[in-house]
Amino acid sequence: MYITAYALLDILINLQDRDSYWKMMNKYIGSDVTSLVTLPVIIFEPMTMLQKMAELMEYCELLDKADECEDPYMRMVYASTWAVSVYFAYQRTWKPFNPILGETYEMVNHQGITFISEQVSHHPPMGAAHCENAHFTYDITSKLKTKFLGNSVEVYPVGRTRVTLKKSGVMLELVPPPTKVNNLIFGRTWVDSPGEMVMTNLTTGDKVVLYFQPCGWFGAGRYEVDGYAYSAAEEPKIMITGKWNQSMSCQPCDQEGDPLPGTELKEIWRVAPTPPGDKFQYTHFAHKINNFDTAPKKLLTSDSRLRPDRYALEKGDMSKSGSEKSRLEEQQRAEKRTREAKGEQFTPRWFNRTDEISPTPWGDLEVYEYNGKYTEHRAAIDSSNVADDTDVSSTEFNPWQYSSSSSSQ
Repeated sequence: MYITAYALLDILINLQDRDSYWKMMNKYIGSDVTSLVTLPVIIFEPMTMLQKMAELMEYCELLDKADECEDPYMRMVYASTWAVSVYFAYQRTWKPFNPILGETYEMVNHQGITFISEQVSHHPPMGAAHCENAHFTYDITSKLKTKFLGNSVEVYPVGRTRVTLKKSGVMLELVPPPTKVNNLIFGRTWVDSPGEMVMTNLTTGDKVVLYFQPCGWFGAGRYEVDGYAYSAAEEPKIMITGKWNQSMSCQPCDQEGDPLPGTELKEIWRVAPTPPGDKFQYTHFAHKINNFDTAPKKLLTSDSRLRPDRYALEKGDMSKSGSEKSRLEEQQRAEKRTREAKGEQFTPRWFNRTDEISPTPWGDLEVYEYNGKYTEHRAAIDSSNVADDTDVSSTEFNPWQYSSSSSSQ
């Protein structure tokens, strides 16, 4: 799981009276602040947390290469570099919208993938996602735990990320480092993720351990990532080094971790060019995530692209974005009251909650698994000959369980 949202990131950015906010937030020091306060749209980006989960797929061709690779250690190098690649996009200091319970996000037309994510729990906020193409399947249960420290907040990825490579059948599990958001109230807000990232081959026991260097004085060490691909016997096989905001390279090594004579450092990934002067520091891929060109035929009406608050912010209308955000949040509260009055529980559509409780370094996780129904849903639509001439951008956002129009999804 990734820090797909920086909880309370930039709470006070561009607000004039930071002293009064400091007094207000001081009582929350040491607390989990994931859902404590309602935040103004001025600190948001026009994207939801479900869409942030899809950003990990920008460089998914690295997973294709891992699947095609015969060398088991280079396979781990490609897969772990894919896991590092998203940090360039995740350094943005805008907060994504919290998804409405039952909200979804779909994506196609990128490297042959089919991606679906769904908000499966509101308290605590949890999302689940499934993605696959001809080479891999990707499954995640995403949950965040935060700790407010005054002028910073620590965010812990209490989640589970697994990738299965189809050719070899191996299953990989990823544990990323925690993230720290610095200078929430005083100074320029910036993001750092110091610590270890571990990717383990659950099938063979091989693993990659990468260390994200902490940012030192005057930015020393920031962005640097170093580590090794290890055999199941914990012998270093390949050295991995680079910067998560530039590129990553690798080189075969001996049992001491030193480069093998006659070998050279080989670059295996480089950040793609980005749009100059973009307001939200979006990559080209981030714009694709919001674009309807990556939406499938007959897009679910619960899709994040259709949120009126997100769309208004994307068009620069903060007043409308704020009012729509408040309206959606109140409608969600009203639906919760209806659900409780009926004695019912919310049931996700595309994911099932399992009995499995997965331990993580930051707490236990209730695991959701993909139930396969979305694959059947898309296959039925794609095989139909009915033309879809609907202007999807004008479709009303509808994630509601009790709405009369919910049956139209």
